[in-house]
Amino acid sequence: MNAPFAADAGMRDVIDTRLTAPGIRCAGCIGKIERELPKLDGIESARVNFSAKRVAIRHSTALDESDLVDALARIGFEAQPVAANPLAQDDRETKALLRALAVAGFGMMNIMLLSVSVWAGAQGSTRELFHWLSAIIALPVIAYAGRPFFSSAWMAMKYRRTNMDVPISIGIALATGLSLYETLDGGQHAYFDGAVMLLFFLLAGRVLDATMRSRTRAGIGALLSKMGRSTAVIQPDGTTKRLNAEQLAPDMLMLVAAGEALAADGEIVSGTSAIDNSMLTGESTPVGVGAHDKVLAGAVNQMGSLTVRITAVAKDTALAEIARLMDEAGQSRSRYVKIADRAARLYAPLVHSLALAAFIGWILAGAGWHQALVIAISVLIITCPCAMGLAVPAAQVVAAGALGKRGLLVKDGTALERLADIDIALFDKTGTLTMGEPQAELDDLPPDAKAVALGLAQASRHPLSRAITKALLADHFVPAKLDEIKEHPGQGIAAKYLGRSVFLRRDPDAPAGLTSRLTIGEKSWGIRYADHLRPDAAAALRMLGAMGIESRILSGDREQMVAAVADELDSTGEGGATPARKLAVLEALRKEGHYPLMVGDGLNDGPALAAAHASIAPGSASDISQQAADAVFVGDRLMPVALGIKVARRTMSVVRQNFALAVLYNICAVPLALGGLVTPLIAAVAMSLSSLMVVGNSLRLVRVAR
Repeated sequence: MNAPFAADAGMRDVIDTRLTAPGIRCAGCIGKIERELPKLDGIESARVNFSAKRVAIRHSTALDESDLVDALARIGFEAQPVAANPLAQDDRETKALLRALAVAGFGMMNIMLLSVSVWAGAQGSTRELFHWLSAIIALPVIAYAGRPFFSSAWMAMKYRRTNMDVPISIGIALATGLSLYETLDGGQHAYFDGAVMLLFFLLAGRVLDATMRSRTRAGIGALLSKMGRSTAVIQPDGTTKRLNAEQLAPDMLMLVAAGEALAADGEIVSGTSAIDNSMLTGESTPVGVGAHDKVLAGAVNQMGSLTVRITAVAKDTALAEIARLMDEAGQSRSRYVKIADRAARLYAPLVHSLALAAFIGWILAGAGWHQALVIAISVLIITCPCAMGLAVPAAQVVAAGALGKRGLLVKDGTALERLADIDIALFDKTGTLTMGEPQAELDDLPPDAKAVALGLAQASRHPLSRAITKALLADHFVPAKLDEIKEHPGQGIAAKYLGRSVFLRRDPDAPAGLTSRLTIGEKSWGIRYADHLRPDAAAALRMLGAMGIESRILSGDREQMVAAVADELDSTGEGGATPARKLAVLEALRKEGHYPLMVGDGLNDGPALAAAHASIAPGSASDISQQAADAVFVGDRLMPVALGIKVARRTMSVVRQNFALAVLYNICAVPLALGGLVTPLIAAVAMSLSSLMVVGNSLRLVRVAR
């Protein structure tokens, strides 16, 4: 690679731009982009995100998006700017593939039905009629359903490169052309059924791959959807107008009503309220804010109305930056996909050479051009990389789907690979091993105090107030009648009860466990909050131990609280761990040769989740933690974590078996095709059966996840 900016010594300012390039299909495409783009003036580096079909380009400010699109076009890749909705392009591609798959499936079933009569021995005009009917169905089906392969192959050949779609397209085109020739000439055999069947199974593989990529990126779209879609903006004349988030600009004044999510980053000009930042930070307790405080897009205003001066909008917000970081975190690719890609780099020239050798060899052996061409087509079809292409995505999609039904949402296939390596698991405490939901302990309060506490708590949406409300309503208490109820953001709730002042507020000076204080006149009571373990936490850790995985607690909570939980779970623990300390522990484990798993939910766990060999977050975690994690478990149970590792290990075993089946198929099938012992139809059937073997083998993972 050239030295950065060697072509333009005067260039100083550089920026990053991301483009979508749907034509990225294999390792050859990745290598060509990352190798050739930096050779162009003004481009420092290029990095391909294979799963998202994206190219991140670091370049001079002298170049704009159109220049970069042209640069990619010059090396054979159509590209366009990334849409505002990062899932839009993926959705369009997946829907297009599904339509093509449906058309191919419809055509395959009808043509196979017509072929039954030919196979049964139909002769003369009857056979010709069925051939013509097959041609009438097959030609438009192949033209439509084959577009993903034909367009990719054309772009590759246009720019003098090759990919896996080139031999596929040549095989389909030759089989279709020969079949049409046979039909026009009144020949005995036509291979429309084989060509359409080949397309159907190839498209099935592409759909599985697209499904896995959509699963990878769904979390990013969910993150961006948390940002407010619109907001009221104060106009220069003092009136207000509601604008979409895309129409906002810095220095505008937006009015944020109670219960509304912020549509942009900004600074409060006037008003006081409590802001729920749990989506950004994982902290469930609302934060009191007032004039001059900074607020971020995605945060929810829980109380009073706020006037906010916008400082950052759309792609410049902190929330959008998190989405970009998560997008970049998806750069790593499956090592098994890389193996398939390296095989694909050699595949096209090898298959072309085999087909050409078969054609020339049979001509020299005295066969006519027709027979030699049929054999060459059979070689192209029978060596189609369907089974190889399905080996990884089929197993990953089946495993991810099975785990999803058991409460573990896997973000991408590489997560399963990393989970399979795990030999030590680190758990955060609050919200991970425990429920993360405070439960009020009110046994020390007399009945009339409980009624007052319920009346105050029901007037607030604070998490601790909700805990009090939930506990007292479960005990069938009736709230006391209060007057002059007023909530002071960040401080508590005040009211009048039978002429006396009553308060429910946080008590930062209270001893451990006392976090709220109820005051009625001259009397006051402390209210404790407990956070109970998940019901199956002990069983999940025992299952991990049975798999040879050591479990430890690594938490920022106080030492004594961590020690108590560790004793209850028969584990070891460390409390008071800062984010830096968690990273240091992970690094030390890596140096010892371990493959650590991090399971956590808070903002302070984000760096550790990103740095661990694999990571899992609960569904109640902040979006930042969920985005940093490889998988998310939902519900109250911890068992999906252990089950995920068990299934991941089995998945990698199945992937290796799939590769072995694909290789064994080619070892057996290619000599038969070269020997002229199979027709294009038999080749298509054999190829399809190899794909079915791979899919069938992958489906066994459903039983493992039960």
